[in-house]
Amino acid sequence: MDGRRAPMGRRDVLGVGAAGALAAALSTGCARRDGPGRTAAPGPSAPGPTGSAAPTTLPATAPRRFPGLPFRIAHGPRDRPRVALTFDGRGDPDLARTALARCERAGARVTVLAVGTWLAEHPGLARRILDGGHEIGNHTEHHLDLATLDERAAYEEIAACARRLRRLTGSIGTWFRPSPTAYASPLVQRLARRAGYPHVLGCDVESRDHAATRVAAVTRKVAGELRNGSVVELSLGRPVTVEALPLLLAEIGRRGLHAVTATELLDRPAAAVTRTAR
Repeated sequence: MDGRRAPMGRRDVLGVGAAGALAAALSTGCARRDGPGRTAAPGPSAPGPTGSAAPTTLPATAPRRFPGLPFRIAHGPRDRPRVALTFDGRGDPDLARTALARCERAGARVTVLAVGTWLAEHPGLARRILDGGHEIGNHTEHHLDLATLDERAAYEEIAACARRLRRLTGSIGTWFRPSPTAYASPLVQRLARRAGYPHVLGCDVESRDHAATRVAAVTRKVAGELRNGSVVELSLGRPVTVEALPLLLAEIGRRGLHAVTATELLDRPAAAVTRTAR
């Protein structure tokens, strides 16, 4: 959304009924994201400040394998009233903390795909995310365009962030999402597997908040596409996103949906998973 559409009032979030067709998670795509905050050139992995390693009390979470689902997962089951809010972890750390607090007040658990250099500058955010009941994953080390890198450099972007997550949390994180787009080429898929990630997390609802200047643009885009099983892509440290969150969370509740982590969204009873895989 580029903001050229007619402004929408804070109470005018579109109400689109949640669809209920049964479906396993499919590998549909999100548009490319080339928004502000992208690092221009790679550099060596920046170590965290001295003494920044998180305490051993952090819960260690590891990537889950979901048998019967594709390597790139873009949405969850359409037969349950759940959605996953997923955030690119970069930008203003104070806005990030505000966004997390607003989600928690609404009873929402979210998934943060963190950029490694962002965690290097703000290592306490890894603990803040996990302590809030959320999950954290890998969004590469420098948020570079993996499609422009050779194989060795692209792998290091994934592996460097994985190493940082392990140092901070005891795990490589729950999910991997490529940068700057949620699309994963065959090469990126192979490199992600090599780094230890059994799935790539895509999305079926992109907020386009990286380019938006008005709250109405974000709320209209998300509310117009949100339905059962949706995986929504948002930015954690942008003012427009933080301002839009109360409206988006209220709309989720109004529709009888529950905002859960991506892992919770896809976690089905064993019998249901068996039926889906057939």
